[in-house]
Amino acid sequence: MSKKIIGRIDKADFPTLDLFDINIKIDTGAYTSSMHCHKVIEKDNLLKCLFFDKEHPNYNKKIIVFKNYSTTKVKSSNGMVENRYMVKTSIILFDKKYKINLTLSTRSEMKNPILIGRKFLSKKFLVDINLKNLSFEQKIINNTKSIK
Repeated sequence: MSKKIIGRIDKADFPTLDLFDINIKIDTGAYTSSMHCHKVIEKDNLLKCLFFDKEHPNYNKKIIVFKNYSTTKVKSSNGMVENRYMVKTSIILFDKKYKINLTLSTRSEMKNPILIGRKFLSKKFLVDINLKNLSFEQKIINNTKSIK
């Protein structure tokens, strides 16, 4: 299986979360992938997540409920280890749907609400830091072709 080249930043769709054209940062320094979540409430064995951020207008302000979730320890960029919720969902890149595990964190100060780490990238993608938005540009081209 050949690996697809992806740039340092892109936009991705998360159809099961009803989130589309969300800014992502490719981070080979991070092991896990992480998603900004404005508010997380665990109640009655359910995880309720609010995806809202005025800095990221494509976050839709909907509450997504996860029945299946777990917690994991994550070492953040500042070296601190923290417990985070982890959810399984899907991501669409280059018109292909992949399963992905995302830890939920507060990334409100970050330019990109989603960080894609090595665990997801491994065996699927090669990263070219000089490129950006390759998947998103392909999506636009394919959507333009389907309109014609």
